[in-house]
Amino acid sequence: MASDESGPSVRQIGVRDVTSGPDVTIVAPSNVYGATLGEGTFVGPFCEIQQGVVIGKRCRIQSHSFICELVTIGDDCAIAHGVMFVNDLFRGGPARGDRSKWAHTEIADRVSIGSNATILPVSICSDVVVGAGSVVTKDITVAGTYAGNPARRLS
Repeated sequence: MASDESGPSVRQIGVRDVTSGPDVTIVAPSNVYGATLGEGTFVGPFCEIQQGVVIGKRCRIQSHSFICELVTIGDDCAIAHGVMFVNDLFRGGPARGDRSKWAHTEIADRVSIGSNATILPVSICSDVVVGAGSVVTKDITVAGTYAGNPARRLS
């Protein structure tokens, strides 16, 4: 980023334009903007939740997680520390703001995603556990425990 004699350009986002149910907690510093957070949801510090994201009721989003546009998360989900969601698969090169190249991610109810997992644009059914450090590259349509890179069903 270019700077001049006055220094770099700093943009403060914080929490803005968030629709939420009762008993929602967002721990600062976090960037949460244009998202919808369901009743009783908790967002830990150092998270970014982008516009258009919908998170259901009673979810826990732990610190340092990134939830990009086009992600929907159901009720009673746990997103552990450092989980990264991706909406651009860089097919044909990076989208560079061309939202038509982005893809949607759908997480159903009662899904737990372990620390440092990466979730590509996929659909994950209810009652799934994704192990720490896993990379989910394909839809998960059967409840169970998944782990690895790429994530595979363990049980």
